[in-house]
Amino acid sequence: MSIPALEVEGLTAGTPGLTLIEDVGFAVAQGEVLAVVGESGSGKSLTGLSAMGLLAPPVRVTAGRIRLNGREIQGLPASTMRRLRGREIAMIFQDPMMTLNPVMRVVEQMVEAIRVHDPSVPKRDALARARAALEVVGMPAPEEQLMAWPHELSGGMRQRIVIATALLNRPSVIIADEPTTALDVTTQAQILHEVRRLVRDAGCAMVWITHDLAVVANLADRIAVMYAGRVVEQGPAEQVLAQPLHPYTRGLMESVPLLTTRRRRLRSIPGLPPAAGTITAGCRFAPRCTYRSAACAEEPVLAEYAPGRMVRCVHAIAAAATA
Repeated sequence: MSIPALEVEGLTAGTPGLTLIEDVGFAVAQGEVLAVVGESGSGKSLTGLSAMGLLAPPVRVTAGRIRLNGREIQGLPASTMRRLRGREIAMIFQDPMMTLNPVMRVVEQMVEAIRVHDPSVPKRDALARARAALEVVGMPAPEEQLMAWPHELSGGMRQRIVIATALLNRPSVIIADEPTTALDVTTQAQILHEVRRLVRDAGCAMVWITHDLAVVANLADRIAVMYAGRVVEQGPAEQVLAQPLHPYTRGLMESVPLLTTRRRRLRSIPGLPPAAGTITAGCRFAPRCTYRSAACAEEPVLAEYAPGRMVRCVHAIAAAATA
């Protein structure tokens, strides 16, 4: 088997005395999209930031391993991580203005993103690569947009520029943290189409962090569902969406409206996720789960339910049977 582009194993992070994510694990291969799904506060973004080495003190990784193309990167010096970020692993944030410098033209930022990793690249060649990257992500009139200031562009155009910038140095892994959430549905669909094509053509691995299952259905190859800082289900996207094994995953599916002629009452998951620092022993979803029993007093392990399917629930069979 080939080495995964990104492999996370037993990842645990938090502040002194407070664990925010615990025992998170997944792997994503070249040319594959892994969607990390869950409610706000489930630990999705923290997982992505941990993989990028971008946690802000006092939050830090306290356990686990992160491998990039087989190389252990957890615990590398900050100077080494700076050289890796943008060149071998890149991140796309939800708000493009977190990435774009408002007082620099687009062309200056894209050329800098290339030459900071390879100063030997002539400015002319860097400019050509920037223009080509904008064409790849479907940017209209790329020559004109290169000379624009970020505030002169629409949200969709800014996000295209951020995606193009992430691709400039051909990283093997891209982590995208809900990059289409603030966009209208038409622009979102266009960007998702371009992203899927880019992953296929460029052969990079992508971790797509989202709460939107509609996006997942059209983009992901595999899904990892997070709840209260832990992965509770993982498997091929089609299988997870067609037959969710964990009661939480099923609850997420039942809360999504379907564009069909058959009427279906939307259901919400009762209760609220546990706040950080309030998690008690046993299954973390048990207080909100209709299948809870005395067995849920023990913390379930993430176990293989079927080939390629992992679930953290002692009642997975019952939940799947009624899905």
